[in-house]
Amino acid sequence: MQRQTRFAIALCLAVLALLATGCGGSDEGLDEFRVGLEAPLSGEQSLLGKGMLKGAQLAAAQLNEGDGILGRQVRIVPIDDAADPATGVKAARSAIASGLDGIVGPYNSGVGIKTLPLYIDAGLVPIRLTSDDSTSGLGFTLQPMTYQIAPVASTALTEWLGAQTVAIAYDPTQSYTVSVSTALKESLEDAGVEVTAYQEVQPGKRSYSGTVDKLVAGEPDVVYAAVYYPEGGLIAKEMREAEVESQCIADYASYDTGFVETAGVAAARACPLVGVPTPEDFVGASAKVARYRKKFGEDPGTWSPYTYDSLQFLAYGARKADDTAPVKLGEALDGVSGWKGWTGSVTIDPDNGNRRPATVVIVETDAKGRLRVDRAWAKAVGAPY
Repeated sequence: MQRQTRFAIALCLAVLALLATGCGGSDEGLDEFRVGLEAPLSGEQSLLGKGMLKGAQLAAAQLNEGDGILGRQVRIVPIDDAADPATGVKAARSAIASGLDGIVGPYNSGVGIKTLPLYIDAGLVPIRLTSDDSTSGLGFTLQPMTYQIAPVASTALTEWLGAQTVAIAYDPTQSYTVSVSTALKESLEDAGVEVTAYQEVQPGKRSYSGTVDKLVAGEPDVVYAAVYYPEGGLIAKEMREAEVESQCIADYASYDTGFVETAGVAAARACPLVGVPTPEDFVGASAKVARYRKKFGEDPGTWSPYTYDSLQFLAYGARKADDTAPVKLGEALDGVSGWKGWTGSVTIDPDNGNRRPATVVIVETDAKGRLRVDRAWAKAVGAPY
């Protein structure tokens, strides 16, 4: 069964349930269009989550300078999942009960596996930021997915760095890091690269020196860390302190300014990341970056452009459908091709709700601790940056 049909059936059932129970969109303040922003607003990934929230708030402010969404002023409702599925489910249910008309997020795939179906069952069309392939079809995303990220990482290791041996560290507690490390391992081995270690990394520890010792025991050309940024930053820092000769590369899961803060600038500079273009790297981004700085007094967060675009994308779909009913909105977004936003041109694959092509790059840290697209990588693989 095609993805459009599955999604339409789920949405139709959700609409019927909402008509029966009366607990769908907001009942109060019909002049408001309430959009939930689910993100890790507390905990280790809170820096990332707060940047997500501000990106959505910036988009809402701009929409409200016009007619909002279909004549209703947009209000962002923060939903804190703390990057934890149980916390996310509780927060999502509470937000749904309070009344939502739209949802942007979540970021963490392990959380999204649990919360995205709740939003769909409530008659909402999620604009998610999850990347694990298991969340394909659960709404729409402007983010890259595992099947789009792993090939870029593999090509960077083989064609850019010329690696013949690679050690992989991965977080076994998160669905995305498990899937991307598995896909990368298979891709590297298919290319004739020896994977010298495939090491689990339990999150939340203060030191990973013992893990680093195991990773570098086979003297690999590259150590690839498929972990989130607190752990990725610590691994990069400890590799530098131990003067490890292997090249450090951190996965997309670590891509955030929090990685630089955790690792320190010197260690971060020695450990490029798989990521997306930074807020300043997108063509024509200067006006939006300036507007963000004026509103919040700080630089955009790593994922601020994606939540900004996600809300604008939701608004575009509502205007295109002239409706926010889930089936009509879903059909409108399925047909998007060449929509332009902060993060560039967006075309949606109607088979899964994912963006194509994906915006996956290698990112470096400059001397001031700022993240930028790695020009050496771009030149080596012919990327347009």
